[in-house]
Amino acid sequence: MTGDTTSLNRREFCKLAAAGTLGLAALASRESDAADAADTRPNILLLMTDQHRGDCLGCDGNKIIKTPNLDRIAHEGAHFVHGYSSTPTCTPARAALLTGLSPWHHGMIGYGGIAKKYPFELPKALNDAGYYTFVIGKCHYSPQRNLHGFQGGLLDESGRNQTPGFVSDYHKWFKEKAPTLNPDATAIGWNDYRSRQYALPEELHPTRWTGDRAVEFIEGYKKSEPFMLKVSFARPHSPYDPPKRFWEMYKDEEMPAPHIGKWAKPFAKGDPKNFNSWHGDFGLAQAKKSKHGYYGNITFIDEQVGRILKALEEKGQLDNTLIVVIADHGDMMMDHYHWRKSYPYEGSVRIPFLMRWPKSLKAKRGVKIEQPVEIRDVLPTFLDAADAKNPGTLDGKSLLDLVRGRTEGWREYIDLEHDVCYAPENHWNALTDGHIKYIFSAFDGSQQLFDLDKDPGEINDLSANKGYATTLKLWRRRMVQHLSERGDPFVVGGDLGVHPKKMIYSPLFPGPKEDEQT
Repeated sequence: MTGDTTSLNRREFCKLAAAGTLGLAALASRESDAADAADTRPNILLLMTDQHRGDCLGCDGNKIIKTPNLDRIAHEGAHFVHGYSSTPTCTPARAALLTGLSPWHHGMIGYGGIAKKYPFELPKALNDAGYYTFVIGKCHYSPQRNLHGFQGGLLDESGRNQTPGFVSDYHKWFKEKAPTLNPDATAIGWNDYRSRQYALPEELHPTRWTGDRAVEFIEGYKKSEPFMLKVSFARPHSPYDPPKRFWEMYKDEEMPAPHIGKWAKPFAKGDPKNFNSWHGDFGLAQAKKSKHGYYGNITFIDEQVGRILKALEEKGQLDNTLIVVIADHGDMMMDHYHWRKSYPYEGSVRIPFLMRWPKSLKAKRGVKIEQPVEIRDVLPTFLDAADAKNPGTLDGKSLLDLVRGRTEGWREYIDLEHDVCYAPENHWNALTDGHIKYIFSAFDGSQQLFDLDKDPGEINDLSANKGYATTLKLWRRRMVQHLSERGDPFVVGGDLGVHPKKMIYSPLFPGPKEDEQT
C-alpha cells in the first residue's frame, strides 16, 4: 500500500478508512466545518524514535551514518547538542513527555507501568487549546489503548500484548496484508544484541507502516483546527533488522568501535548465549555487526522522515509546522561492555534533540544550542507554540525561549537517574551540564566524574584525580541540593545516602503501581 490518498474521492476515502485500510476513521469523522473560523496557529509534529543514541546523526558529527532528512531539520532549525533523557528507559521517558515533569515529580524513577492518568497531560492540554491530536506508532501506555487524551491513534507496540485482548493496529494491518506470513520471521527479540537483514518485504516493516500512516494523515487532513501529530517509531530499538536496501547500504562501512572505559573491566564478563544480556564483551566483530543493523534502522527511519517532510511541503504546511525530534533514550551498543539502556553514560542518556519552527518565528536557523535540555521540555514548548496556558507547575521549559535567545534563567545542569534495573548494582543518580558529568551509585555510594569536553567517550573516571577534587566536591554538593526534597534515604545527615533497595515509583506517582520487565 502506498498510502496515497490524494487520488481518492471523499466516498472512497471514507470507505477505506471505515474498513481500517487507512486507519483514519477518527480523522474522516471529524471533517472541518466550513463555518469554523480559520486558526492560524502552527501545526505541531513530534517525531520520536526509540533507543536512538545522540551521536547517531550526521549533524552530530557522525561521518558514517546517513541521516539527511533529520540533518535537514537541524540545519533549518536547531540542534540541541546536550539533549538528554533523565530516566533512560521507555516508560519513564514517556511519562516525562506526557507531563513535562522531572522523574521524582511524575513519579517514575525506574522502569514500571505508566500511570493511567496524570493531573496535566500533553494531549489533553492541546485538545483544550483547540488542537486535533493524533498519535501513530509506539506509546507504551498502560492499559495499551489508554491514549491519555489523544483524540485518535494507530498503535505499534513491538509485539507487546500486555493488556488482555490487545492487538496493535500494526499487527491487525499485517494480518490483513500478509495473512500467511509471520511478522517476527526475522527471529530477533526486542532486547536482542544480534542483528540481521529483515526477512520480509520492506513494505511490511513496522518502520514503513509508521511512515505510511503519517503520510496518509498529513495528506488527508482537512480540518480547520491545527493538528498535533505524534509519530513514534518503534526502531532503531532492537531488533536491529533493517530491510535489504539499508542492510547493504552499510555492508562496506567500517563501523565505529565501542568506547571502553578504563574503569569498565568488571562488566566485560557476560554470557554471549544470552541474547538479552545487559553487559558483556562479545567481541569487536559483534559490536560492529550490531551497529551495522542499528545504523540501517536509523537510516530507514530517516527516509520516512523525508517522506513526512515532503507531504507537509506538498500541502503547503511545512513552514506552518513546529517540528520536534526526540528519542526516549539511547543504546549502549557495547560501550563500556554495556548493552541496551538504563545507564548514566552518554550512549544511554544523550538523545537526538532537534527542532524546526514555523516561518512566523523570526529566529536564526542552523544553530547548535548548548544549554542542557530534556524530554520534560517538550510539553511546555508545545504549549508555547499553541499559545496555550502553562499551568506553572511544570519542570520543563519552552525550547522556543532558547531559539529566541532568551537564555537567562535556563537550568545550569540536568538531573539523570535510574532505580534498580537488570541488577542491583545498576542503580544511580547523575547530574550533567553536557561538559562535566557526576554519577553517584545508590547501590554502594561510589562515584564517577567525567570531563565530557576532553573525554566524550567517558574513558577516564576522574573521581580520584586530585586535579578534579574541587570539581567533584562542587557536583556532589549540587547532587545533595537536588535530592534534598526527597530526604532520607537519598540525603542523610546533609550528605548523599546509599539506598540499594528497589523503589521504582516516588510518593508523587498518581495511582496504582505496576512493575514491568524491560
